[in-house]
Amino acid sequence: MDELSLNPKFLQNLILRTRGLLSEDGAPTDDEGNYVDDKDPSVPRYDVQDLTVAELAGEIEDLEPDQQAELVALMWIGRGDMEPDEWEAAVQLAFDRHEGSTAEYLLSHPHVAEHWDEGLDKLFDGSDLVETGQY
Repeated sequence: MDELSLNPKFLQNLILRTRGLLSEDGAPTDDEGNYVDDKDPSVPRYDVQDLTVAELAGEIEDLEPDQQAELVALMWIGRGDMEPDEWEAAVQLAFDRHEGSTAEYLLSHPHVAEHWDEGLDKLFDGSDLVETGQY
């Protein structure tokens, strides 16, 4: 596997902040477990008026396209959609399937932070990035 182009400290911060933002207990979810708006289930639960989430989404959108694809691939590996030995294929698939906002796609998954953490653990055979800030 090629190294991630994402800075480990950035990824550590992203995981921790995302965990905090998406950990609201009792928030409504759709059939797949994604947070949704109470009034309109087709709208992601987070609101662009929420500056913390908007800032987080902005940070994701400001990443280079290859880094955004890595975040998507990391989520897929973490939740078991793909295996670590398919890393390059996962990143390419993320590029191929990209449409719309990467941040909206990622933040619509309530467990994305855990999937990123699990994906790192699988890719690096026991990463403790969240604790140390290193792969």
